[in-house]
Amino acid sequence: MKYGYFDDPNREYVITNPKTPVKWINYVGTLAFGGIVDHTGGSLICRGDPALNRITKYIPQLPGSEFKGETLYLRFKQGDGYKVFSPYFVPTLDPYELYECHVGLGYTRIVSQFYEIRTEATIFVPLGDSREIRDIRITNVSDQPLEIDAIPIVEYTHPDALKQFNNADWVPQTMQSKAYRNGNGLIILTQYPFMFKEIQINYFTLDRPVSSFESDRRRFLGDNEYGTWANPLSLQEKELGNYEALRGDNIAALLHHLGIIQPGETTRLITQLGQDESVEKALPLINRYRDAEQVERALEEMAAFWDTYLSRLQVETPDANMNSLLNIHNPRQCHTTKNWSRYLSLYQLGLGARGIGFRDSSQDVMGILVSMPEEGKELIKQLLHVQKRDGSAMHQFNPLTMVANEGDSREVADAPRYYSDDHLWIVLATTAYLKETGDLAFLDEVIPYYEKDRGGYPLESGTVLDHMRRAIEFTQNNVGTHGLPLLGFADWNDTVNLQAGAESLFTANLYGKALLEVIDLARHRGNAEAVAQYTTYYEAIKQRVNEHAWDGGWYVRYFDADGSSLGSHSNAEGQIYTNGQSWPVISAFAPPDRAKAALGTVYQRLNTRNGIKLSTPGYDGFDPAKGGITTYPPGAKENGGIFLHANPWVIIAETIVGNGDRAFEYYNQINPVAKNDKMEEFECEPYVYPQNILGDEHPQFGLARNSWLSGTASWAYQAGTQYILGIRPTYEGLQINPCIPRKWDGFKVTREFRNTVYQIEVKNPDHVCKGVRSVKVDGKEIKGNMVPVFGDDKTHQVEVIMREEVKER
Repeated sequence: MKYGYFDDPNREYVITNPKTPVKWINYVGTLAFGGIVDHTGGSLICRGDPALNRITKYIPQLPGSEFKGETLYLRFKQGDGYKVFSPYFVPTLDPYELYECHVGLGYTRIVSQFYEIRTEATIFVPLGDSREIRDIRITNVSDQPLEIDAIPIVEYTHPDALKQFNNADWVPQTMQSKAYRNGNGLIILTQYPFMFKEIQINYFTLDRPVSSFESDRRRFLGDNEYGTWANPLSLQEKELGNYEALRGDNIAALLHHLGIIQPGETTRLITQLGQDESVEKALPLINRYRDAEQVERALEEMAAFWDTYLSRLQVETPDANMNSLLNIHNPRQCHTTKNWSRYLSLYQLGLGARGIGFRDSSQDVMGILVSMPEEGKELIKQLLHVQKRDGSAMHQFNPLTMVANEGDSREVADAPRYYSDDHLWIVLATTAYLKETGDLAFLDEVIPYYEKDRGGYPLESGTVLDHMRRAIEFTQNNVGTHGLPLLGFADWNDTVNLQAGAESLFTANLYGKALLEVIDLARHRGNAEAVAQYTTYYEAIKQRVNEHAWDGGWYVRYFDADGSSLGSHSNAEGQIYTNGQSWPVISAFAPPDRAKAALGTVYQRLNTRNGIKLSTPGYDGFDPAKGGITTYPPGAKENGGIFLHANPWVIIAETIVGNGDRAFEYYNQINPVAKNDKMEEFECEPYVYPQNILGDEHPQFGLARNSWLSGTASWAYQAGTQYILGIRPTYEGLQINPCIPRKWDGFKVTREFRNTVYQIEVKNPDHVCKGVRSVKVDGKEIKGNMVPVFGDDKTHQVEVIMREEVKER
């Protein structure tokens, strides 16, 4: 089954059937102001923080047919009453003549036709603004004049999103609404909890005169709320009640009489949902966006932003799905994860339990450095603020208050209060930023550590370089009986929670990769002493990994506190873990024979047609000694599911050993664009990566969930652009080292790097996977495959000829 199609020229996915298997969404705005708009017009909007400043009430667990947050009703006379319907399909569910939801870059456009009334609504947040705009055009496509009324509506939540659900006494007592009339029938309907009325108000307004309004949900639905969102009884009356709510469930419904619309005639109205300190403060921009030309200009500015953002890296490969993903949808998803981390989606509900993840955002930032390095730098600085003085990191933090916590480790008595991998990711993120920009002065910026005195002031600060050094030293100094890094509460796999004293091979390999990065940086800076120190660390941990963790055919994943191994042939369940094989290659710990054996076992035992499983076989029963992994049935999530985040690491590992055919096979398996024809199995949005797909041990093999906010986005983008296509930033320049399917004749890439545009054409006349014979820059051959930094605001032509085939795995 299909529910839509890709429209790459317009950079959209177009949903043509509103009855998608699960809710499909888009993001508008940013964490500063914005949120989710679903494919039937429902919205979850917040400002600054979805836990502490939420605006609309959207309950993801409700059925897709239910009203959620925001909609538009249209009505026309029918008999003694009115025919009421929503052009967004939900919540009235009327039969439609046409339905399209255009999922665009920062906007959603719903185009529908019901009862010969065509509606086009463009939903977006202007760049840098604190309002959601709905630009609505209504056309009479019948051959008769029609008299139509429009009633846009939002339902509010208390700003404290969790209190909305767990305190049904206090919350409704505080919620109030007030109407402000500002001439010519225009109304601004404000809403606030009583305690905020002088400092922060929500508002909803139209660009047209409002004949009446309602702000109380009970009155709007009617009959003590036995009227429904599908058929609000108040809409059978000529006018709404003009009631300014003093308590209860607050809404904002505005009734405008469009009047008689002639056949073929289009009328337009613009709604604004926003937040400001007061109506007086908000009024200038409210008036601005009541002007349709200003709305058009805001849309043009947003389109220009995405033109620039995407133009920094564009590809032309023989694979259309890869082109669609790398040119549009993957970088857009990276932008979204950078803004929202794992805070707010239909799966991570933004109620305050999670916040911005240190590990998550350290990886997310690596996916946006090509397009917005300065914003990436600011996020890295924010993350460094929650690193502790001992070099470890707080697991997550609230972006408004910057209050951090230790994550789920708080829930387990006597468990270590740190995750062994968190602090190492910031080393990778920082060096990625430095290589992209050459901004070595960043290393000298001073940033406080997280711990504070009683007055709330930092106890200590350090340079960015000092933060990196302490991250390295924390892992160096916290090792177990095998000399390998202690697991802490968990590593990247949050669900394996072993006793204190357990060791993590994932963290060992991540530590190895972090050491390679600081060695490379020290060498570039001419610091021979640091190179020697970190090389000693590296060789020691490499030796320990190979001495203790090789299991005969693959690497084990953990050592428990008693010294027993997990991810070993000796285990009945969880015998082999994917990350245990990919990361020894990424860290360069694995010698060639072991790299070949380990990756071969991944292909034989963990690969499926829908992606690579995280481990196998699944644990078939709850075991508190293993932790959260055993709360899932076999084939789900971390327990033998296809956890997509880990797949790009295998892709990267395969390119390191030169196996371009297999790397691309893995890439294609998880490309969501290719799932568009398999929706009866996949179910999630085909325009973004999900977090997980059910594995082949599960009866619903192939079912995807937890879309949008996944580290898969950043790593798949890096795997595709830097490792398969091989265009990799370094301190010295752009290194070009592709590892592609041997059947490809070549590919082209346009890459902006340090103010210079590189137009790169790679030719593969001998049909090899990897190897560069020659590189020409502006027609002149250079030595090696490192294209230099020009920094001259010009465009340079690069021609790469791949070399004769070398021996591969």
